[in-house]
Amino acid sequence: MRIFVLFSVFSSAVLCPSALADQIVLRNGDRLTGSIVKSDGKSLTLKSEFVGTVIIPVQAIDQIASDQPLHLVLKDGQTVVGTVTTKEGKLEVKTAETGTVLLARESIETMRSKEAQAAYQQEIDRLRNPRLLDLWSGSADVGLSLTRGNAETATFNLGMNAARTTPRDKISVYVTSLYAKNSTTGTSVTTANAKRGGIRYEMNLASRVFGFGTTDLESDEFQRLDLRVVLGGGVGWHAKKTERATVDFFGGGSLNKEYFSTGLNRTSGEALVGEEITYKLSSRTSLKEKTVFFPNMSETGEFRLNFDTSAVMALKTWLGWQITFSDRYLSDPVIGAKSNDVLLSTGLRLTFGK
Repeated sequence: MRIFVLFSVFSSAVLCPSALADQIVLRNGDRLTGSIVKSDGKSLTLKSEFVGTVIIPVQAIDQIASDQPLHLVLKDGQTVVGTVTTKEGKLEVKTAETGTVLLARESIETMRSKEAQAAYQQEIDRLRNPRLLDLWSGSADVGLSLTRGNAETATFNLGMNAARTTPRDKISVYVTSLYAKNSTTGTSVTTANAKRGGIRYEMNLASRVFGFGTTDLESDEFQRLDLRVVLGGGVGWHAKKTERATVDFFGGGSLNKEYFSTGLNRTSGEALVGEEITYKLSSRTSLKEKTVFFPNMSETGEFRLNFDTSAVMALKTWLGWQITFSDRYLSDPVIGAKSNDVLLSTGLRLTFGK
C-alpha cells in the first residue's frame, strides 16, 4: 500500500506538472505552464522549464491560475498578496490575512512573484540610498581625422560626460580635449592643443530650486594658457523639467586663477550667470546647449564667456553620432593671443548606464 501511494505521488509530479505550476490560458485556447515572474499591466512574463522565458500580451490572456503567492500592486497604491485565479472575468486572490479578495483586472498596476518583488524592493532601496559608484550614466565621444599624400595632417578629439543623479542631488563630470598637427612642410607642427574638464555638484533645496558648486580646469597652448582653475558656486532654478525638455537658470560667484606660459599669473573674483537647455527633437535626436557669463569683479569691464552646444543622433541604444561646438571668449588675453577660441568636433558617441 505504501509503495502504491509513493508511486501515485511520483506519477502525479511527472505526468501532471501543470498541477504544481502557474497556468496561463490564452483567448485562443492555448495553455502555458510555468512560473509567473511579473506583469506591468501591458505584458506578463512567464518562465517555463522547457520553453524558457515567454512574454505574453495581457490582452491575449483569458485565465490565470497561480500556484505561488503573487504580489499585486493596485492603482490606488494598495498591495495584495496571495494565490491568483480567474473568476467571472476578475481575479480572485486568496490572501493569508484577509481571506479571498475579488479584483477587477483594470485595477491592477503590477504583479510580481516573491522573487521579483524582492528584487524590485532591493532596487528601490538602492535608489533611495545609493552608493557613490551607483547610478552613473553618460557618454564618450571619439573623433579622428587623417590625411596623407600631398598633405599630412592629424586631428584627434575626445570627450566624456558622466552624471550620477538621485532624488536628492546630482554629480556631473566632463572632459574635452582637441589635438591637431600638420606635417605638410616636412616639419611636424602642432596646430591645436586644448583640454577642458570639471566637476559639478548640485543639491535640491526645493522642488525647483538647487544649490551647486563647481571646479573647472582648462589649458590651451595657443592661448598661452598653462592652467586656469575656477572654483564657483551659487543657486539655480529648474524653469522647465519634462521628459522632452529641461531649462535651467543659475547664478553665483567664482574665484578664477590663471597661469600663462608668458609668466603672467592672475587671480580675480567673478560673478557667474548662465542657462542650460536640453531638448529632444525626436526619439533619436537631441540637442544640448549651455552658456555661462563671467563678469570680472576685480577688473571692472573684463569678462569671460563659455558657450557649448551639441547635437546627437542615436544609431543604436549605445551608439550615436555627435557634433559639438564649443567657444571660449576671454576679453583680456595675453599679448599676441586672440580673444576667441572655437572648438568644432564630430564623431561617434558611446553611451553607458541608464
